[in-house]
Amino acid sequence: MTEQAVANIGVVGLAVMGSNLARNLASREGNTVAVYNRTTARTDQLLNEHEDLGFVAAHDMDAFVASLARPRTAIVMVQAGRGTDAVIEQLAQRFEPGDIIVDGGNADFHDTIRREHALRERGLHFVGTGISGGEEGALNGPSIMPGGSDEAWQTLGPILRSIAAVAEGEPCVTHVGTDGAGHFVKMVHNGIEYADMQLIAESYDLLRRIGGHEPDALVGVFEEWNRGDLESYLIEITAEVLKQRDADTGRPLVDVIRDEAGSKGTGVWTVQNAVGLGVPVSGIGEAVFARAVSSKPAQRAAVQRSVGERPAPAPAPEGFEDDVRAALYASKVVAYAQGFDLIVAGGLAYDWDIDLGAIARIWRGGCIIRAQFLNRIVEAYQRDPQLPTLLVDPYFADAVARGEAAWRRIVGIAAASGVPAPGFSSALAYFDSLASDRLPASLIQGQRDFFGAHTYRRVDREGTFHTLWSQDRREVAQEPSTH
Repeated sequence: MTEQAVANIGVVGLAVMGSNLARNLASREGNTVAVYNRTTARTDQLLNEHEDLGFVAAHDMDAFVASLARPRTAIVMVQAGRGTDAVIEQLAQRFEPGDIIVDGGNADFHDTIRREHALRERGLHFVGTGISGGEEGALNGPSIMPGGSDEAWQTLGPILRSIAAVAEGEPCVTHVGTDGAGHFVKMVHNGIEYADMQLIAESYDLLRRIGGHEPDALVGVFEEWNRGDLESYLIEITAEVLKQRDADTGRPLVDVIRDEAGSKGTGVWTVQNAVGLGVPVSGIGEAVFARAVSSKPAQRAAVQRSVGERPAPAPAPEGFEDDVRAALYASKVVAYAQGFDLIVAGGLAYDWDIDLGAIARIWRGGCIIRAQFLNRIVEAYQRDPQLPTLLVDPYFADAVARGEAAWRRIVGIAAASGVPAPGFSSALAYFDSLASDRLPASLIQGQRDFFGAHTYRRVDREGTFHTLWSQDRREVAQEPSTH
């Protein structure tokens, strides 16, 4: 233990993510890393197993802070919530104006905004930072999404660039925006991840239940898809999961895993905030709801007992695999378009100047949704930084147009066969809603005006109107309702 201020960066919290991040930092030239964990045994274990990395170990918070060179910079990697608040306060009591506290956990961006404002009043910089890539990414190079002030970025930028994943020669890190912008974008990333995983799962289910493919055969399908325009980390690991056999039974592992999907909450946050901002993220929402349905075995069993005979799977037509692939790609475009729409809305609501092309660039490596697909999104925002939606970019518009007929066939076959495909179905419904020249929302507005005098606008003249439904049904001009 030392109290000499020699470390340019410190890590508090040495569970798997924290220790891997500390190892990543210490392995990069120019970094000297101080480490501290409330449980001393974890600190000692990290030092004993990685003596070559030159960690500066501290067994109490005072020693940890004393080991940091100015401006002191500490990354907090502890459980989100009260634990994070407690560590932040311990650091804030010991730090001085200009020092930097980084929260690298999956924090609610509202908490990040609150923490940043409170610490700014104390002269400290607080940087909420999304880190994607899991344990492997933390160790070998994650995608990093920091918020915070420009001044903090001057110090943090070189450090984070040194440990980030690299895609096509560029580090997968960018200064996203002020206060909670980094954690907001990480939240959206995770929401897109939910949608992407659900769509892949639906593809697997359709190919198996209607296409008649067993897991061994599907390994080849997903490996082939991973060599084309669907190339991605999630498609790659899908093939690996399907390849795995259970050591005890010899069965495919996917057949012995319970079909009840878990969640850590960021997908729910994405949907909740999208609703609040008025952004339809139906693809992400259906993925969240699909996990919720899967996790209700008693309810599922009750319905299965009550429904009786189910529809027989429709015969798979010629080219079924290609149709599923096309439907997957088109639905994926919708999910990403909705995610980027939410980032735009968040930027407007919270006064963040977020570069959408830069976000797509830093997601190309290190993170869970890394994919060839993201290069096309980078190019889309290079062509037009003000795109109203990815769906009107020429590349994506053409891709959806080419896959549309297959997309409709797959949704129809799934419905006829009783195979749930909420991701595919909701994505197609969203596309059809945007593509329709008239929606039944006019009837909804009429209903709202009838029971609540909520008013409506007309197609043929400006203004806001209300019909006197309970009187003589005359139409009168009105001030817009705020309800």
